[in-house]
Amino acid sequence: MSVRTNVAWLLLTFTLPTKQASQRVEIWRKLQRYGTVPLGNSGYLLPGNAVNEERFQWLAAAIRKYKGDASIVHVQSIDNLSTPQLIGRFAEARAREYQELMRQLQEFSSLPLQKQAVSRLSRLRSRFQEIVEVDFFDSPLQKRVGELLARADAARVATRVPVVAAIHPRDYQGRVWVTRPRPGVDRSASAWLIRRFIDGKARFRFAPEDKVPPESVPFDMFHEKGFGHRGDDCTFETLQKQFKIRDRRVSLISEIIHDADIADGKFGRKEGYGIDEVLKGWARQGLSDQALLARGMQLMEGLYHSLT
Repeated sequence: MSVRTNVAWLLLTFTLPTKQASQRVEIWRKLQRYGTVPLGNSGYLLPGNAVNEERFQWLAAAIRKYKGDASIVHVQSIDNLSTPQLIGRFAEARAREYQELMRQLQEFSSLPLQKQAVSRLSRLRSRFQEIVEVDFFDSPLQKRVGELLARADAARVATRVPVVAAIHPRDYQGRVWVTRPRPGVDRSASAWLIRRFIDGKARFRFAPEDKVPPESVPFDMFHEKGFGHRGDDCTFETLQKQFKIRDRRVSLISEIIHDADIADGKFGRKEGYGIDEVLKGWARQGLSDQALLARGMQLMEGLYHSLT
C-alpha cells in the first residue's frame, strides 16, 4: 500500500443524553459499518469524500433527532498525528476484519462438504463486500481474502456431481434476472451478456440469497436453479457455455472476466482488473445497485467494441 500525503478528513463529534442507551448502540453500529476510526475522545474519523460526508450528515441528523449534539468537522491535518499514522489506523482496522474473515473461511473450508452450507458461504461473501466498501486504502489482504472466497466456492462446486441439464433458450426470454446487491465485474459482465446475447428484454433485480423471487432467474448466486460459478468457471463463462454463445470477442471477454473475478491468472489477461477497480470506485461513490450495473454493462459494451 502506497502512503498518500494529501488526504482530507472528516471528523464527527457528538454527545447523546445518557438515557438514550439504545440510540447510542444504533449510532455506534453505524459508525462501525461505515469503517470509522475513533480519534481519542475527539470523535470518529473518515477520509473526506462525498459518500462519507453524506453518511456523517445522516448520523448527525439522527443524533440531533435523539436530542443530542453533533458536528462534522473538515480536517486537513492533525498536529500530533501524521497522515501516514492516520492511514495506518485505518489499515489496522481493516486488517483485523480481513483476518477474522480469513479465519472463518479457513474454518468453513475445513468442514466436510455436506456441512458447507451455501447460506454460510453467502454470508461470508457479503461480509467481505462490506469490508471492501470501507477499505479506503486498499489493504493487500483484500485480494487474498477474495482468492480464498473464490477457492471455497470453486472447491464446493467442483466436488458436486457435474450434472448440468440441457436448457432451452426460448425459456429465458423476457425474464427477471436476479443477482446479489453491489454488482462487481463478473455480475456486470454477465448482465451485459444476458441482455445482448440471451434475453434482449431482460430485467435485472437485486436480492439476498435467501429471498430470490419465484419465477426469476438467479445469476452469480449460490442458488441451485440459476447460473453461477461451475468448476473453475466464473458466471460469465457458465452463461457463455450454457447458451452456446459462439462469438470471438465474447470468448476474449470471458478470459478477461475469468482472470479478474477468479484471480488465478489462468489466461494472463489484465484488462479486467481495471474494469473491476472502476466499478469499486463507483460503488464507493454511493451509486445505487441499478446505476452501478448499468454503468458496468456500458463498460462491457465499450470493451466488446474495442476488441478486434
